[in-house]
Amino acid sequence: MAVRSAGILLYRTGVAGTEVLLGHMGGPFWARKDDGAWSIPKGEHGEDEEPLQVARREFEEETGTAPPAGPLLALGEATQRNGKLVTVWAVPGDLDPATTTSNTFTMEWPPGSGREQHFPEIDRTGWFDLDTATAKLVAGQRPFVERLRAALQPGTG
Repeated sequence: MAVRSAGILLYRTGVAGTEVLLGHMGGPFWARKDDGAWSIPKGEHGEDEEPLQVARREFEEETGTAPPAGPLLALGEATQRNGKLVTVWAVPGDLDPATTTSNTFTMEWPPGSGREQHFPEIDRTGWFDLDTATAKLVAGQRPFVERLRAALQPGTG
């Protein structure tokens, strides 16, 4: 059975057009990476959990703020390179990246040291226009940006 994950893609209209809020993945593996190292706020869920409820919970855990109650736009599912099946909804809203705080995870670092350290799941957030977001996101989540772009174009969706 595939691992499943659900998330919320927050979007707004900015100076450069539509912008989306992404989170840079935390921890030592991602620390020096930028392009391909950002993610939609999301998290794993079990078969018995409602994906939209998980998406809302994970957005709050990874940003420190509940997602807006605005209209949801279902962006469907995509499979990441690791086989994880991700489901995403988009919602309009605004959030100051300077105010975001993330939950943490624990891992042995450095490897083989026997020391466990805590790292934020998302170490920072930022707003990106859709073209930049496509470059920043891990490859398996890029289809969601294109689906949002298509849904927001006049005369489509």
